[in-house]
Amino acid sequence: MSHDKEQYIYTSNHLQDTEALAAWLADVAIPGTVIGLDGDLGAGKTAFSQLFAKHLGVKGIVNSPTFTIIKEYEGRLPFYHMDVYRLSMDEADELGLDEYFYGEGVCLVEWSQIISELLPEPHLHLFMETTGIDERKITIRGFGSPYEDWCCNLNKNGVFKS
Repeated sequence: MSHDKEQYIYTSNHLQDTEALAAWLADVAIPGTVIGLDGDLGAGKTAFSQLFAKHLGVKGIVNSPTFTIIKEYEGRLPFYHMDVYRLSMDEADELGLDEYFYGEGVCLVEWSQIISELLPEPHLHLFMETTGIDERKITIRGFGSPYEDWCCNLNKNGVFKS
């Protein structure tokens, strides 16, 4: 994954701030949306995924697919929640992830850096860092269309470019 793209910093002082970002992204999501989500253990990746799913219209409990790798849900769009933490690149390559990435749903991939070579070029990447008990710094990068535009729109709404 190239790291020379503009990055935007979203500061979340509490869970409601993280939910606001998740809700905005769920609102603009279109078929084929791919979001990579990285960060240390406990940074809030699964919480973000749950909030995103909620605002995408997924009913019921969304939990981490750590051992199942991929969980599928129905919402405004199909939602594919992936956790590739336990996969090697070869194992991930054998899963046929392209069917999900280029399908009619939305893919949210926790630990996406592990399979960065398999992610489609156009995608959104979020990196979450814990900065306090409830505080998070979320670095956002858009790769290709429409994700670069999404970042510009976030910037217009108070998300700061770093």
